[in-house]
Amino acid sequence: MTGWRILILLLGIAFGILIAYVMVTGVPAGPALDFLTGDGWGVVTLVDVYLGFLIAASIIFIVEENKLVAAAWALPIFILGNVVTALWFALRIGKLIARRT
Repeated sequence: MTGWRILILLLGIAFGILIAYVMVTGVPAGPALDFLTGDGWGVVTLVDVYLGFLIAASIIFIVEENKLVAAAWALPIFILGNVVTALWFALRIGKLIARRT
């Protein structure tokens, strides 16, 4: 469990660093969004990503007992992406495994 927690946390941190790097270097999002929305497979990719966000947010609402805490974790997923999902999962993996047994 600890190994998985560390791996997920490291991957989430690496992803967060990548996001920060792209933001700091001033890479414009416009051309990428134009490409995604202008191509059928780009639209499929966007729908796939947001479906994944919705599933992750749903799991968070199922697992978290306090719905305000659940909302505090789930809502940022739709803006910041799976960096939030990775952090939540790394912190809650023990709870998820305990519920399984």
